Amino acid sequence: MGGGGFTMEPENPALDDYVLGLAQDAPLPRICLLPTASGDGEAQIRQFHATFGSRSCEPMHISLFRLGSHPVPLRETLLAQDVIYVGGGSMLGLLAVWRALGLDVILREAWESGVVLAGLSAGAMCWFEWGITKSLGHPAPSPGLGFLPGSMSVHMDGEPARLPICRQSIADGTIPPGYAADDGVALLFRGTELAEVVASRPNRKALRLGPDGVEEQLEPRLLATPDRFGPTPEIAEYRRVRALTAPQAPTAHQLRPRRPRRRP
Repeated sequence: MGGGGFTMEPENPALDDYVLGLAQDAPLPRICLLPTASGDGEAQIRQFHATFGSRSCEPMHISLFRLGSHPVPLRETLLAQDVIYVGGGSMLGLLAVWRALGLDVILREAWESGVVLAGLSAGAMCWFEWGITKSLGHPAPSPGLGFLPGSMSVHMDGEPARLPICRQSIADGTIPPGYAADDGVALLFRGTELAEVVASRPNRKALRLGPDGVEEQLEPRLLATPDRFGPTPEIAEYRRVRALTAPQAPTAHQLRPRRPRRRP
């Protein structure tokens, strides 16, 4: 996502519903927030649970900066998820912490096993070979994990200073061709191929940025916004009872294994 979702559009659940809908094989998807790019910011974590805590899903988050006081079996926990959702913030900080803890390897294993990887801003650029980050205080190219080929620039409308840097960096060969997206726009990849572009609001744009200044405008499909944001009464009651009876967060041996699935 170039921007949007629960941190930027808390009143508009279209993109978050879309993310949950990608876990088609799971009647109650397990979704885990990695808020590393914000330094495990409490505001981002609270908004995530406010948004997904009443949805028909099982939300949790992992605070990597607090592993000393709240240890989590990282590989087992992440591989047990249906969706891993990465928040925005510093792309440089995000990747430094992930690599120090081995999450770059774990997340590739999760991706290859069929876990949906999602995120906005830094949480979107990190999957590509390159992104345009403002971690240094100004827009600049930064290498990502390289799961997806090419580059990604976000907040095309909200932070317009990024796009000229992206164009120039492609033109001089610093980074490969790639994509740019407005806030409220999401690019869906199946494997490494772009499958769909969607938007939570009308009049949003995305671009495919090619070599030699060649650009293609990608027309997003406008997502329908539901009349209500919340679970069915049955799911709400299930979650209420579960919250009252759950003794503690699951340990490694309590985590349910994910069902095998085919990669698209």
